[in-house]
Amino acid sequence: MTSFIVPAWNEASLIGATLDALHAAAGALDEPYEVIVADDGSTDETAALAERHGARVVKVAHRQIAATRNSGAREAKGEFFIFVDADTIVNEIVVGAALGALRKEAVGGGAAVSLDQNVPWYAKVMMPLFVIAFRTLGLAAGCFVFCTRTAFEAIGGFDETYFGGEEIIFSRAMKRQGRFVVLKHTVLTSGRKLRTHSPIEVWAFMIRLALRGPKGVKQREGMELWYAPRRRDPKQDQ
Repeated sequence: MTSFIVPAWNEASLIGATLDALHAAAGALDEPYEVIVADDGSTDETAALAERHGARVVKVAHRQIAATRNSGAREAKGEFFIFVDADTIVNEIVVGAALGALRKEAVGGGAAVSLDQNVPWYAKVMMPLFVIAFRTLGLAAGCFVFCTRTAFEAIGGFDETYFGGEEIIFSRAMKRQGRFVVLKHTVLTSGRKLRTHSPIEVWAFMIRLALRGPKGVKQREGMELWYAPRRRDPKQDQ
């Protein structure tokens, strides 16, 4: 069985579409599966919506993405894990490719990523470079990561000392277990952070992170792009 694990915090506006896409993909592939939403202290209708959209909800209070993913995995029953962010849409092609890789003895992997519409121009320029860099380095983007249960347990899951960039640490650890693949297939994820933060804010954050080095992602302070109260996405007003 495949376990889809969706970490979520205040995702009422997007989680329904994400879960519907997971059900559609698994149904089209005729795969036995379950969907687990690890609800990390949401104060909106995320948990109720997740249940209405056919997910089993695990309630946690970490406010940390790595720990939340791990909590979802601890409740999973499948031999294959697919971690999908609550703002990310998959289809049967990418899910089928991920399961095909795992059945051909890959220990895990990721996929290419594209952003939804109405993102700033600089994001449209940089996203293809991001995809090329992650594929060249053999790294999974955090919004879509898959692996076997055996490999996940062997590395101890996602490293909970990291508040960001945990997918990079995870990818590197997985490579020590065996073949790790980055699919050519694409998932669609939300560009809301780029719509709700100005270019100056985004670049200032990236520069601060580069200057602070690895220590910068080992604390919640300074990681506001991920952990600050979410701003309203102007796309929702259109």
